[in-house]
Amino acid sequence: MPTVIIEGPKVDVETKREVVRKITEVIREIYKVHHVSIIIHDNETENVGVDGELLSDILTKRKI
Repeated sequence: MPTVIIEGPKVDVETKREVVRKITEVIREIYKVHHVSIIIHDNETENVGVDGELLSDILTKRKI
């Protein structure tokens, strides 16, 4: 059984449902399996660095 781990920003439960449904469809199609496990890790933006900056700082700059 394939297991997919997703590291991403916090999102609402409806978004998580959509991600799980679509990723499951793709994995089933490619791997030709029925059972797929998906684990979602929500990350606070201050715990993610992108190109030497915290994601929270990048997002704050974009809002200004």
